[in-house]
Amino acid sequence: MVERIIVPVLEKMGETSPVSPHFGRAPYFAIAEIESEEGLQRLDFKANISTHFGGEERPPDLLISFKPDAIITVGMGPRAIRLFQAAGVAVLQTNANTLGEVLSAFIRNELRELTEGCREARHK
Repeated sequence: MVERIIVPVLEKMGETSPVSPHFGRAPYFAIAEIESEEGLQRLDFKANISTHFGGEERPPDLLISFKPDAIITVGMGPRAIRLFQAAGVAVLQTNANTLGEVLSAFIRNELRELTEGCREARHK
């Protein structure tokens, strides 16, 4: 089964892309399709064109339109977590430095669910 995951990143550098510490303010989102038996099948990057960068949609609304199975992030505000959960999208937490590390941890099922939002979140 192929799963689509989204990870906020600072640069478009393939699997060496640094993970963004700030979900909604990440300049890019990596969209990876992963097959549990075969690993990474496809990797694409989308610019963050949400309200944080002058667009009209909030980051969760933008990303839900890509039909992800999971969002993997260092942290996220409580409102964004609730929006993803309401859409049936899992929110998982990572402390990895690169996209490749995140993908490996996802494949090995080592990530845990993010249930509490960041304390410094602007949108509570």
